[in-house]
Amino acid sequence: MRINRIRTTAVAVTALAAALSLTACGGEDKAMGTKSAGATETAAPAASDTGDTAQQDAPEAGAPETQTVPVGGKHAGGNGDSRAKKPETAPNAEAAASIPACTPQNSTVKVSSVSRPINHLLLTVTNTGSKDCAAYHAPFLRFDDAQAVYPILDDSKPQAVVVLSPGEKAYAGIGLLGQPGEGEPVKSDNLGVIMVDKNNKSKGEATLKLPAETYTDSLGFVTYWQSDVETALMF
Repeated sequence: MRINRIRTTAVAVTALAAALSLTACGGEDKAMGTKSAGATETAAPAASDTGDTAQQDAPEAGAPETQTVPVGGKHAGGNGDSRAKKPETAPNAEAAASIPACTPQNSTVKVSSVSRPINHLLLTVTNTGSKDCAAYHAPFLRFDDAQAVYPILDDSKPQAVVVLSPGEKAYAGIGLLGQPGEGEPVKSDNLGVIMVDKNNKSKGEATLKLPAETYTDSLGFVTYWQSDVETALMF
């Protein structure tokens, strides 16, 4: 601390001497009828330049903004822009959230066998109501009297909720078995399909008869609802 005070004092003395020198020179210039070259054109402090630049670089109030920060985050400049606190929700996702879920009351579900890929089944839900419904998340499946729901394949989550107009369909693929020798196949006769709402809560269960000779094991899965058959069966 002492060293810092000594240095500060020395700098102050130097600055004072310089100021007196400039004053003396200015007085001489006035006496001779001339103007000092640097006396009135002092550069603005660096801090003011930084502030001006920050204001120039800030986005205009009406400019569109890409939401790439977490909810409640701020811009890199830390200026507390309230626009950065908006949730990262796409408009179509907001609209889908207000649409009723597809349930056993407004839709029908069926299960069918497919030739490719092997050891797969296809679930199809059809909107039989008079209004749009949304196939939220993935269906909860129970084979026969299983206590736990069938595993859901997270990698199959679509970018947007599948919304069905009356008569339209959505699809989910069911992988029945893992690699040969990795699980113990168990024969199942019935399938419970539980539809869910936007909060992933049960909205009713439909019980379906499985195709003959259906075997499952603990390594199987069901996909999220998809808008086309090809995507539902690609996993």
